Amino acid sequence: MPMLTILPSGKKAEAAEGAVLLQAILAAGETIMHRCDGKAECGSCHVFIHDGRKSVLKIQRLENERLDAIVGVSSKSRLACQTILGKDDVTVELLGFASGL
Repeated sequence: MPMLTILPSGKKAEAAEGAVLLQAILAAGETIMHRCDGKAECGSCHVFIHDGRKSVLKIQRLENERLDAIVGVSSKSRLACQTILGKDDVTVELLGFASGL
C-alpha cells in the first residue's frame, strides 16, 4: 500500500493502490474543497504532487482541460478527484487557495 503524505500538515496515511487521491485525502481526515463531487468540472481540488508523480495514473484529457482553465497551475498540478494512486508513496500539497472556477 502506498503511503500518502499530506502537506502542509505532514499527516501520513496509507492509501490503497488504485484509490482516487481525493478520497484518500478525505479518508485521512483532511479537508479539501471539492465542489463538483469529483467530476473535474470545478478545479477546486487542485493540488501539487511533490513526490511520486510518476506513480500516479497519467493525466487524462478532461483533467488537462480543467487545469488549463485555472490559476496557479504548475508541472506538479493535478486535480485530486482525477488522480489515481499507483503503488509508490506520494507527497501531496493541499493548496491554501481555491483555484477552481
